[in-house]
Amino acid sequence: MSDRKEQFANTITGGYAFKGASIILGGAMLDGTCIPNTLVKVPLKTMNRHGLIAGATGSGKTKTLQIIAEQLSKEGVPSLLMDIKGDLSGIAVPSAGHPKIDERHERIGIPFTPGGSPVEFLSLSQEKGARLRATVTEFGPVLFSKILGLNDTQSGIVAVVFKYCDDNQLPLLDLNDFKQTLQYITNEGKEEAEKIYGNISSASVGTIMRKIIELEQQDAERFFGERSFDVDDLCRVDQNGRGIVSIIRLTDIQDRPKLFSTFMLQILAEIYSNFPEEGDMDKPKLVIFIDEAHLVFEEASSALLDQIEVIVKLIRSKGVGLYFVTQNPADVPDDVLGQLGLKIQHALRAFTAKDRKAIKLAAQNYPLSDFYDVAQSVTELGIGEALVTVLNEKGIPTPLAHTMLRAPESRMDVLTGQEIDNILSRSNLLRKYNEAIDPKSAYEILQEKIAAAHEDSLQEEMMEQQQRAQTVSRRQGKSTIEKIISNPTTRQIGRTVARELTRGLLGVLGISSSTRRSTTSRRKR
Repeated sequence: MSDRKEQFANTITGGYAFKGASIILGGAMLDGTCIPNTLVKVPLKTMNRHGLIAGATGSGKTKTLQIIAEQLSKEGVPSLLMDIKGDLSGIAVPSAGHPKIDERHERIGIPFTPGGSPVEFLSLSQEKGARLRATVTEFGPVLFSKILGLNDTQSGIVAVVFKYCDDNQLPLLDLNDFKQTLQYITNEGKEEAEKIYGNISSASVGTIMRKIIELEQQDAERFFGERSFDVDDLCRVDQNGRGIVSIIRLTDIQDRPKLFSTFMLQILAEIYSNFPEEGDMDKPKLVIFIDEAHLVFEEASSALLDQIEVIVKLIRSKGVGLYFVTQNPADVPDDVLGQLGLKIQHALRAFTAKDRKAIKLAAQNYPLSDFYDVAQSVTELGIGEALVTVLNEKGIPTPLAHTMLRAPESRMDVLTGQEIDNILSRSNLLRKYNEAIDPKSAYEILQEKIAAAHEDSLQEEMMEQQQRAQTVSRRQGKSTIEKIISNPTTRQIGRTVARELTRGLLGVLGISSSTRRSTTSRRKR
């Protein structure tokens, strides 16, 4: 071995020697050759320090994600994966093997053992899996306002809606509940609401309603409601102590980034709110992989980005690691990128001047190396190769290593529909969360209240109309008689008409003239 290779081997071996448990990513390479016994590893202790997996389409990002998730599962660490392209389900079954896989592992210097991981399928939409839902109440007024991209005045109205529901015991579960409450306090209940909470701008209400409609157009009403998903169900292990890999099937919502970012932010906020502080752990409690991470950031307002950055900074104290998977590090905001301890950079391609500029910027995210020109190397990486740096157990970045990544032990392909159905048939979460629940909430309660108010109002109006009609009738009747009596010309005619009318009425009632006279005589006596 040449002095340069020996120096490189010593650098990598020393830089990736950890006392605690770790997972192997692959073998370090120099000048296109995998150097024996130079394994690139990640200590489990630092996997709550977050990470980035970046690279051009087809460079192997998804397979790297698959490698890390299945190795975590073997170490008893559960994970949550976003399957946007539909090619992660194969992690549930063992690889069929291939001569090229055996050759790769021989070069790395580790055996290849096929194996699948315990998997739970989840769904936000029409895809098969346990349904993920959350109530509007669980978002809270601040987060809900930030998702809608509201200003301070509009956010204040959202806070009034939440407070009104709290004060009046109105369950705020889905978007219909929120809209109905908002409409009520600006219409039928306006006087009551403004007396307690102050004036409510109709223009701001209109803006909020339009924002909610925009969210609904991305099918968000499927996500809001009961039964709310318990984030503790993401932290399960199977009977053999392997971490369960929860896969959210998202192939049908690529064109609905608002729903995707809404879900991601809510689940991170829910985890941060509910998980206890863990301090330093020997291994993470949960690892979340956010594939196509640009979908989270590109649709987010500045207020929403601030919220994401805060959560990323604080959630690691809960024992949770976040791993963003995207094409270019520039897709991730700088303040978030600075929080990512593990960085895996697959190949980037330079087709334009803009691409070359982006590559130079991407290279600056990695440690300087005596063995690589990072900006040049990143364009020459083969499929299944990456530049890697991680944090050691003291939180110090390890030497940059051009790494030949190990092959996934599970299938590198999608499962068939029947295979997915077989997994779902054994799912306890499917039975727990796919039950349709529509409890009586703010929408129904306020609808009943409005209907009752309308009914009372209608009855009052009918009574008033009846009273007015009776008054008019009495006035009209008196006026006619007075005219008949007071007019000399028609007085006699009136008497005749009255007499004949009386006779006719008495005849109708079956009372004869003789009977009438006898009755009158008795009264006189």
